Amino acid sequence: MKSISTIVAITLFGLLPVAFVHGQGSPKPAAGEKSAAPAGAGKRTDVYHVHFTKAALGKAVQLGDWLKTPDRSNPMPDHFIVLRHRDGDAWDYVVITHLGPKGSVEAAGTAVPPDKRDLSEWHTDTFVNGPSWEEFTRAMGIDADSKSKTTGSAYSVSYYRPAPGHREQLEKMLSQPVGGRGDTTAGNVLMQHLEGAAWTFLTIARYNSWEDFATGEKNSIATTTNKDSPWYQLREHAAFHTDTLTDRIAP
Repeated sequence: MKSISTIVAITLFGLLPVAFVHGQGSPKPAAGEKSAAPAGAGKRTDVYHVHFTKAALGKAVQLGDWLKTPDRSNPMPDHFIVLRHRDGDAWDYVVITHLGPKGSVEAAGTAVPPDKRDLSEWHTDTFVNGPSWEEFTRAMGIDADSKSKTTGSAYSVSYYRPAPGHREQLEKMLSQPVGGRGDTTAGNVLMQHLEGAAWTFLTIARYNSWEDFATGEKNSIATTTNKDSPWYQLREHAAFHTDTLTDRIAP
């Protein structure tokens, strides 16, 4: 996507370790069942730029084409993913760009070509910390060995703001290992706000297919009424959250 490389005023720091995430309805693993540690369950060493954007009227195709075009002026032009809204929040695309161990912002800002300025009605930009690019690409199915085989993947993108005094509890809930009976996710990522929008945590759950997503949702219904289910836990600790289903248009 477009250049967000920087040099001057703000250097981002404070990459605090956190654990990780999965869909809010995923059942807990049964005794003896194996759980998969989500990407970012250990050190979260890298900075990413998260760009949510709503297309201007009649400009959705042009905006999508622009967002999925690598910016060759970036040091790592291919280190990004573009997801397209299918059902959920008001935005049309989210672009997540890997910056490396740190990121900064130039006083000159980011140049947008004149013919692209009117493609978006609104957008938000947020810097987050997350797992290494290797872990991120593996979880999202866009590593070199997988991306040609995962074009049919479904992605659930969620962001959360904790209730006052409940940040640690929400983080712990989102950090639970994924796996066990009923879970159909193929990869999970948890990221934490550094600078930008009003949310604190961002999660992405990947499913190999829309059929797997539907199966996972169906499997979770039976556990929703349990008092310790993720559905109830979320409503104990989050003041606000959104869930949006997406498909992938790049890479």
